[in-house]
Amino acid sequence: MRIGILGLGRIGAFHAETLSGLDAVESLVVADPFADAAKAAAERFGAEVADSPEAMLAAGVDGIVVAAATDAHPGLILAGVGAGVPVFCEKPVARTTAEGVEVLRAVRDGGVPIQIGYNRRFDAGFAAARAAVLGGELGPLHTVRSTTLDPAPPPAAYIAASGGIFRDCSVHDFDIIRWVTGREVREVYAVGGNRGAGYIAEAGDADTTGALLTLDDGTIAVVSNSRHNGLGYDVRMELHGFRDSIAVGLEDKLPLRSVEPGVGFPAGTPHDFFMDRFADAYRAELTAFTEVVAGTRPSPCTIEDALEAGWIAEAATLSLAEHRPVTVAEVREGA
Repeated sequence: MRIGILGLGRIGAFHAETLSGLDAVESLVVADPFADAAKAAAERFGAEVADSPEAMLAAGVDGIVVAAATDAHPGLILAGVGAGVPVFCEKPVARTTAEGVEVLRAVRDGGVPIQIGYNRRFDAGFAAARAAVLGGELGPLHTVRSTTLDPAPPPAAYIAASGGIFRDCSVHDFDIIRWVTGREVREVYAVGGNRGAGYIAEAGDADTTGALLTLDDGTIAVVSNSRHNGLGYDVRMELHGFRDSIAVGLEDKLPLRSVEPGVGFPAGTPHDFFMDRFADAYRAELTAFTEVVAGTRPSPCTIEDALEAGWIAEAATLSLAEHRPVTVAEVREGA
């Protein structure tokens, strides 16, 4: 099949590399507002260059991967659906969840599959955790802990356009908590602070946050995030039930150092970037998209799924701003 890639920045170029190695993908078409980025990707992966999204769609592609800036996501999703071409779009659907709802309304009856990029759903550890929870191995859950710690903050320009740490970073934790547990989040209480890069505080954002989530069955989920984790890129989840407890990410490349006498775990070189930690998951995610394009499976992460995680992020953002618990129903109704 022939796949188009819109946006050749860090993640777009990474997706181009991944797609070029998939057996189902015969050729790539790339487009980026910065011609040099598109040219470099074309030379590296033997791709065809299109000078605009419209030209890409007119060139005849079987599916498109949207890896452009967030503000461009709604228009590119709509363009793909309008052309009858399946769309993979990196999260978020739009800059705000309310805008994402408008996109959903516009495409709901189009009959064109759309997959939103939440790569943790395709990680082997998280998939095993979901199977254990839904299979009843842990018994009823009482506590979930989800962690995402970046080794260093992104540039100031990225922070200014990110929508805030809950919408940009924590939303991965919110999505994977829903997916692994099979439950919805009812209420959020969030706190945050700034201990590092001054430009994050200047943008009105926090660099380190905690969020306490109450799920609809009473399970408590604790989410920890930071832009500053000197030892490496740390993504983990713990799930504690009345019968058993399990962990995702408890392996030798975990960026955590034990000070217990005689303990040599973890013994590997810590993960230093999300592309390192989730390389296999990204490959599985894009393989799934080729199956969506081929019509052999439904979208494994719909716009509706992405919006549910987005509402939790909106509740956390409001909770931090107003120093109070916020229900997901409140932000949904207020949008």
